[in-house]
Amino acid sequence: MLRQGIHRSARHLAAKPFAPHPSSPSPSLTLLRTMSAMKPWPQPMVESHGDYRAEAPLEDYIGGKLYSKQHSLPKLPIPSVADTIARFLPTALPLAQSEEERATLIKACEEFEGQAGELQKRLMERKEGEMKDSSWLQLWWNTMGYLQVRDCNPVNVSYFFHFSDDGTLPQIPADKSLGVLRAASLLSSTAQFRKQVASGDLPYEAIGRKEPKTPLCSAAYKYMFNACRVPRKDEDSYRIYDPSLNSHVIVACGGKFYSFDFVEEGTGEPLPLEVIEERLQKCVELSKGGPALPMLGYLTSDNRDNCAEARDELLRVGGAKMAEALKVLESGAVLICLDENEEPVSKKQGSEIFWTGGLTSGHNRWFDKSIQLICTRNGKAGMNGEHSMMDGMPVVNFCDYITKRSYGEVAASSQTANSGPYESADQNVKDIFGDYAAELASTESNVGAHVAQSKANFDKLISDHELQTQSFQGYGSGAIKKMGYSPDAFVQIAMQLATYRLWGEQGGTYEATQVRPFLHGRTETTRTVSPASEAFIKTMGLRPTRDDNDPAKRVEKLKLLGEAVTSHVKYIGSAAKAMGVDRHFLGLALSVKEGETAPPLFSHPLYARSKTWRVSTSHLTHPRFDSWGYGEVTPNGVGLAYSIHPNHCMFCITALREHDWPERLSHLLEEALLEMQTLNDLEKPPASKL
Repeated sequence: MLRQGIHRSARHLAAKPFAPHPSSPSPSLTLLRTMSAMKPWPQPMVESHGDYRAEAPLEDYIGGKLYSKQHSLPKLPIPSVADTIARFLPTALPLAQSEEERATLIKACEEFEGQAGELQKRLMERKEGEMKDSSWLQLWWNTMGYLQVRDCNPVNVSYFFHFSDDGTLPQIPADKSLGVLRAASLLSSTAQFRKQVASGDLPYEAIGRKEPKTPLCSAAYKYMFNACRVPRKDEDSYRIYDPSLNSHVIVACGGKFYSFDFVEEGTGEPLPLEVIEERLQKCVELSKGGPALPMLGYLTSDNRDNCAEARDELLRVGGAKMAEALKVLESGAVLICLDENEEPVSKKQGSEIFWTGGLTSGHNRWFDKSIQLICTRNGKAGMNGEHSMMDGMPVVNFCDYITKRSYGEVAASSQTANSGPYESADQNVKDIFGDYAAELASTESNVGAHVAQSKANFDKLISDHELQTQSFQGYGSGAIKKMGYSPDAFVQIAMQLATYRLWGEQGGTYEATQVRPFLHGRTETTRTVSPASEAFIKTMGLRPTRDDNDPAKRVEKLKLLGEAVTSHVKYIGSAAKAMGVDRHFLGLALSVKEGETAPPLFSHPLYARSKTWRVSTSHLTHPRFDSWGYGEVTPNGVGLAYSIHPNHCMFCITALREHDWPERLSHLLEEALLEMQTLNDLEKPPASKL
């Protein structure tokens, strides 16, 4: 249960409105060719078991701007027990179901500081001793929150971005689909960003409005390219391969997997766009014929122990050659999924494809790859990310880069590059598993049975889930700021009102907040439930009261709204400094030794209810993302990803289909946002007619 709780807290991106890095504009071709070269690693592959310290020497070896601040980053702090209890109690009491439950929680909190003294001491000793060169939390988080979790990757771990359309693609393509052209453009830009990461030339990320800005931890970038999660019994591992030795990309098309070189060997520069296009097109053509193969991608979509068993069976059947084939797939820079059978139009249709592939394209994925770029036949594009070793913001930085340059810009710059001679597509494109059709189909092979079972499990997973998008066009961050509120906090309170009306009660709510200003920091929880949010939503009521023209009632509602927003801003400020409550409670709970009795607070039903994230939220606003999202983290909850653009808001809602919640919540979000706008509009003084 403890591991499950960690996992459910771990699956959040910790993203915010995205500001393009001022020091990393779209690079010119001349600049790219003067960057540092990628130097070979001391070893061709590193297998991570979830401890950032083990791979940290690579940062010193690679060097460069990207890792220049790592040794000066502060360590993740540990709050005092008194501060944590004081911050926690107000977030739990609104969820009490009886006066007795409320009273017993208060009593448990009053006693907790004395009971947790030894646990706090152990946690501090861990921070100053064993984990002194890292974060006291990261190893627990990476293993118990991800690598040891047996839930399947799609829905439960992976997240997606839906990129905006590229208007420079040809209106009527000639001999290749728009998806192939879009994929080629994205791959060219991926090569450039990958080289900056692999050489250390990428500027480190930093936050803050004033100079000097606060640098962020860059550890996650090592797990971005040429990387793959590897399923194993009980606990997975994560393999990262030397980029200088692996110049190939993986392409999935029609459920088959291909590889080809997309960068210059040695330099890492992207090959000419037309070369990449021809090789992608060759993958499309090969997928229409060739040997009959089981849909091996399904083997990465299942329960992790099932995935491990299937991988073992692949290796048993194929031996050393199959091990080499899997190595080729794992070591590819990224995976391009060419969904030539898909032509989505709406945000909802696109989101469903980029989230899981759905019933029609789920076979065309390898969910263990760190980065999957997905392109549909009509030129729509998105990204699906594996979450284990890196959170969302480094990936947002990557996606910002590759969506910044349009197909037209890439094509124009590619024409000025030196070209040729290059191997033909016939020579360079390889079918990764094509030579093993006989072994996979033999009577001694159980691979087909594994695929059939995994497909059945995947189909049920998809059929059991529902996704809805809400593109709210009423207003956005510009209007919210004019009202005098923080846009993020304002929308969070709107979500509290909407979910209150959906369920008739408040539910534990998680907003992801990144703590990457600290070495090896990942996320902290911002809790939205508070006495202030409770007071506002209950005053607003389970249904609109239509009494906003009553000045007294309107003033009261606006006062409560302001207090709820202020409360949320205060909490998120603490969480950003790693002074939330959930990571601290986790560390204290994990410090209880076998045979010891944990403090009663940890078994209190209200404590458990307060951290059952029925509303799992995360905020990411990017000008070139149409949508983004992830799955719910508890069966009786919703996943609620959102973006707050200057003039509109975007929501992506996921939940189990049996509840019939996404469409209803979509309506209630719109209703709440419009009511909150009306409250503020009616309070404005009348505009002058002059």
